[in-house]
Amino acid sequence: MNELSGVLLIDKETGCTSHDVVAKVRRCLKIRSVGHAGTLDPLATGLLVILVGKATKLSQYLMSLDKVYSGSFRLGVETNSQDSEGEVVAELPVPSGLTEENLRQSMNSFLGDQYQTPPMFSAKKVNGIPLYKLARQGQEVERKPRFINISRFELKRFESPDADFELACTKGTYVRTVCHDLGKRIGCGAHMTALRRLSSGKFNVADAVTIEQLQ
Repeated sequence: MNELSGVLLIDKETGCTSHDVVAKVRRCLKIRSVGHAGTLDPLATGLLVILVGKATKLSQYLMSLDKVYSGSFRLGVETNSQDSEGEVVAELPVPSGLTEENLRQSMNSFLGDQYQTPPMFSAKKVNGIPLYKLARQGQEVERKPRFINISRFELKRFESPDADFELACTKGTYVRTVCHDLGKRIGCGAHMTALRRLSSGKFNVADAVTIEQLQ
């Protein structure tokens, strides 16, 4: 029998790593050659593009596709991981006069080409060591900024201090860092509280299946 090959779209649930999903797919399909095209943090849900068999050779190409996310952030609280899974490191009052229009203007300032410094709590490696391992040891090292582009950053709901958004960006963009930097720009800090990947290139989460459905 020919070995399975192709692209499998999984709707990842919160609380598991991308590696966990790959391991479950391997067990379901009884095949070793399984990978993914773009990591999602444990907090995040949504589209995880899984590559099976010979399709794993497409990894670099598929990882380079633009992404679209929906998510939420909370103003006034910063965490060491830049999301709700981290420890609170700073709290500041949200400006009393902050309106939806003010927030939209601040969000619009993030549109276009820019350089973004990866967060310490990330899987990016420095000298072969994932940054998050160094961060857990209380270390902070210099990180090389990466070139990204944000083509859309829309406010969907604002009930201070919480807001919902939708963002379209190039590969390698840390959405929680965008939320963190937005809070800095407003002057009160912020952290991401939820994230869902809606699409990667032409692949859409509407066409994905859950691990339970796959099983």
